[in-house]
Amino acid sequence: MKILTNILFITTVALTSSCIGSDESSHNRLEKVPAAELNKFEKAYFASGCFWCVEAIFESVNGVKEAVSGYAGGKIKNPTYRQISSGRTQHAEAVEVYYDPKEVNYDTLLTVFFGSHDPTTLNRQGPDSGPQYRSAIFYRNEEERKLIVNHITELNAPDHFNGRIVTQVSKLDVFYEAEDYHQDYERKNPNNSYVRAVSIPRLNRFKAKFPELLIGH
Repeated sequence: MKILTNILFITTVALTSSCIGSDESSHNRLEKVPAAELNKFEKAYFASGCFWCVEAIFESVNGVKEAVSGYAGGKIKNPTYRQISSGRTQHAEAVEVYYDPKEVNYDTLLTVFFGSHDPTTLNRQGPDSGPQYRSAIFYRNEEERKLIVNHITELNAPDHFNGRIVTQVSKLDVFYEAEDYHQDYERKNPNNSYVRAVSIPRLNRFKAKFPELLIGH
């Protein structure tokens, strides 16, 4: 569904990129933590385009124990993927990140967030456009909000990006977990055309940029 409106872009990228197999895309990925044990970790919430891509990126980071695809920032309860895909529910495709603060802090997660997408493009990442693909951070407390604001202030200085950061910063209201088939989509579907053309290259760009943050480093 995600690629239907962007078929020309995907085809072009697929034809000009080298084939990337599942072994490369899954390198340095975390081992799954049983759901019953996740409540001992901290949580953070980010949106930066397709949640398949965002989930895969955060799951490659040392100290992150789980990333769950879902929806945040909208106005209706229990939204479905079909509903949010219209762009009319105001939800963003988001991820819920479980992390161990003894291994990675929130400020580093902000570095991962801003370093893995273009926060200056409004309602767009790569081939995906619409408010559901907006750049957004959903903070849980004042401490997180201050760290976000400080991070944005530093990145809005000259030479960081070509434009001003348009990332939406808002307090988390509620996070809805996406349908089961969206979870770990990149890992489970390495030969999907969108995953091959967009998700895996995006993950590999991040890994090349921040090797020191990866699991196993």
